[in-house]
Amino acid sequence: MNLQFFNPLRWKKSFLITLLAAFIVVWFAFIDSYSLKTRWDLHTQKQELKERAEYLNVESEELKTKIKQLDEDPALLEKIAREEYGMRKPGETVYKVKREE
Repeated sequence: MNLQFFNPLRWKKSFLITLLAAFIVVWFAFIDSYSLKTRWDLHTQKQELKERAEYLNVESEELKTKIKQLDEDPALLEKIAREEYGMRKPGETVYKVKREE
């Protein structure tokens, strides 16, 4: 058995530099807390959060428009109260009709 192979002091400098470079690449690509994989995952999560924030902003604007309409139109407010919440005026009788589809 050749023991010179297992002695790192006798290896060529180019092999040692290549081995060190490979270790550094593997370290920064996969092991380090700021590895390329972690950075990619964070970037993907950031993009998803930006898209979600944009969607929520659009939805918020729609809700603001609906609130403004409800403030300006009492007939619309009454219609929503009757249809969605089943409210009625005092002394009024409400009949629910089920439709077959």
